[in-house]
Amino acid sequence: MSRDDVHITLERLADAVGGCILGGNPLDEVGAVKTDTRALQTGDFFVALRGPRFDGNSFVDEAFARGARGALVDEGYEGDMRNGVVQVRDTTRGLQDLAHAVRQASGTLVIAITGSAGKTTTKETIAALLSGKYGVVRNKGNLNNHIGLPISLLELRTAPDVAVMELGMNHAGEIRRLVQIAAPDVRVWTNVGDAHIGFFASSDALADAKAEILESAGSSALLVCNADDERVMQRVQGFPGRVRTFGIARDADIRARDVRDRGIAGMEARVETPGGDRVMTTPLLGRGNLENVLAAIAVALELGVPLDEVADKVARLRAADRRGVVHRLAAGVTLIDDSYNSSPAALRGALDVVAREAGVSRKLAVLGEMLELGDESVRLHEACGRSAAAAGLSVLIAVGGEPARALADAAVTAGMPSSSVSYVEKSDEAADRIVAALQLGDLVLVKGSRAIRTDLVADHIVAELG
Repeated sequence: MSRDDVHITLERLADAVGGCILGGNPLDEVGAVKTDTRALQTGDFFVALRGPRFDGNSFVDEAFARGARGALVDEGYEGDMRNGVVQVRDTTRGLQDLAHAVRQASGTLVIAITGSAGKTTTKETIAALLSGKYGVVRNKGNLNNHIGLPISLLELRTAPDVAVMELGMNHAGEIRRLVQIAAPDVRVWTNVGDAHIGFFASSDALADAKAEILESAGSSALLVCNADDERVMQRVQGFPGRVRTFGIARDADIRARDVRDRGIAGMEARVETPGGDRVMTTPLLGRGNLENVLAAIAVALELGVPLDEVADKVARLRAADRRGVVHRLAAGVTLIDDSYNSSPAALRGALDVVAREAGVSRKLAVLGEMLELGDESVRLHEACGRSAAAAGLSVLIAVGGEPARALADAAVTAGMPSSSVSYVEKSDEAADRIVAALQLGDLVLVKGSRAIRTDLVADHIVAELG
């Protein structure tokens, strides 16, 4: 379909954000919106965000010097008024309001995704299945919070057919605000797990926060949700729009049966849909990723992508960067780089993939501490240590603080020889140890929360053995 681009003048921007024009021609068109002066190009528009340790107003002069032709400032601004300056009380709220106005003016169909795990893989898979039939944009990297989502939605100025947006959160109320900004036509709820549980009183409280994805929906909205997740299904009752379910263990609109885990080669299943059944294979690893693929299939079929085309694209999917990417290295070592982030549920899923792989001589893992688990941290790390022992690892290196040490200790208690398990505080030490331990025919999993920097371990393995 074809739609006109969204053009924004200074006057239109001021109306969208409830601000006043302090300088510039109201009819001048606003260029690309940026929040970082280092990324500015001539003609861009700078949003002067305020944070706990910085005041964006102090960077406006630099923005103008770099070629910006306008800026959104707050009430503390006292600088140059000659360029296109719009003033609001809160520039973060202004950025959000502008993004919402662009989203509404674009006419783009917006798909929003939340869940404790699998958001990015689901987003990338939906985008892959819809591409070709539709022009698709999606938020890049981790631009999924109260600032990143608006920046992503501003790409809708080119009026693409579909926008696929993941919504991140770690506190109650955050998804609610993101839903207000994005006004999604399609909502996807992948699961409720234990990621960020440290910020909540219970798993039910975490589920309630995720359930904010359901708010402000009308009768034309579509919800795609996980039939196998009891906390999800308890909360979707009464959704005013259409509901399509996906799952493996329970009846669902899109259901995988006869599931065959092929280890590091991916997954195979017979996928039942209202339009027929197909045997599908995907190189994505594990049952968690199979659920993500099922969610994407549900969306694609609802948007008119033929089932045979869906099956073909599912077979050609590729893992997102550092989210289960398999590297077959020249030294005869196979690396699973799952170092982007980690949670107990996601780690158990990755260890299950390792446990099911039969075509390797030994199995090793570098597992980083998982963050934002609060008072449950040690208990959850100990449970993952037991899972590591059950996965048949020959070598385990745990990285991070005391919870990582607890993981290592629990693996020994569960039966791994103490000589096969070690604990280190820093990723560089883990990198040196694992490279020294690897042998021809080994499989090694690297997984951990971003702050622990297990990505450096994966990179070191590739650099030394690739």
